[in-house]
Amino acid sequence: MNDASSIHTDGRLARRFAGREFAITAEIVPPVAGSAEALLAKAGPLKGIVDAVNVTDGASARVHMSSLASAGILAANDIEPIAQFTCRDRNRIALMSDLLGAAALGVKAILVLNGDDPTAGDQPDAKPVFDLTSADLISVAHRMGAEASVPTVSGPPGRAITDPPRFLIGAADMPNADGDERWAAGLEKKIEAGATFIQTQLCYDLELLQRYAERLAERGWADRLNVLVGNGPLLSVKSALWMRDNLFGVKIPDAVIARLEGASDPKVEGVRICAEQLQAIAEMPEFAGAHLMSPLNAGSIPDAVQLADIPSRPS
Repeated sequence: MNDASSIHTDGRLARRFAGREFAITAEIVPPVAGSAEALLAKAGPLKGIVDAVNVTDGASARVHMSSLASAGILAANDIEPIAQFTCRDRNRIALMSDLLGAAALGVKAILVLNGDDPTAGDQPDAKPVFDLTSADLISVAHRMGAEASVPTVSGPPGRAITDPPRFLIGAADMPNADGDERWAAGLEKKIEAGATFIQTQLCYDLELLQRYAERLAERGWADRLNVLVGNGPLLSVKSALWMRDNLFGVKIPDAVIARLEGASDPKVEGVRICAEQLQAIAEMPEFAGAHLMSPLNAGSIPDAVQLADIPSRPS
């Protein structure tokens, strides 16, 4: 795995990566609210349960409390945040300014994404920006810390930065069983730009994950990158089928659907499935941990983590 201690040593997630311990992060969608209390009500149950909490940035192209403000509130309340930065809504000036602001607020980790199409959200007339690609923004965030200056995307460093931000920089990926060159080129570009960890799309297919792990190892990425596999407690058959059919890249095998269908309490069964899969993922050394997502059932994430029997890893 990447030695995250060279970037940040005071963050819980960085320490997990550096110590090769199984890391668990979780994701919340900030509320449509103008109060810190509403955010903390969602994130509070995760405190001490997971290593960091990812706060989304306009998820599904819908209006929510900003990821930057949400991350700052969590950091001030001793909940380690991962602030999402999407390229959809801001140009490079705003993005770099927000990166400086995130560091000043105590944010140690960011996740860089392109962002969803605005026409799919609650403001379909919004103008998309996409001034930078996700790989561009990863490079910019990395260079701001490494060069201690305001970078230009394709030119020399600019003005000096006092107390430059040095983030754990994350990117997204979808588990790939075949290891095709298009997938490899895209992931390599993110790694070369400065990504040190990956959070994948939801995947409940353990056979696919095993093949994905093999592809990572074949490319030498298992030793260079901290990969967190997307998972989470499923709420019901209906929600599982909706996610599989409507969210790009989500993998939920028929066997998992059948378990939910046959359960007397699908919500409880969803927790069991998540706990079992956490244990299985932890037994694959190519993965650094898991990233838990359950927008309609986030309250069950602590139950799944506490139920899982995560095996210890050699240092």
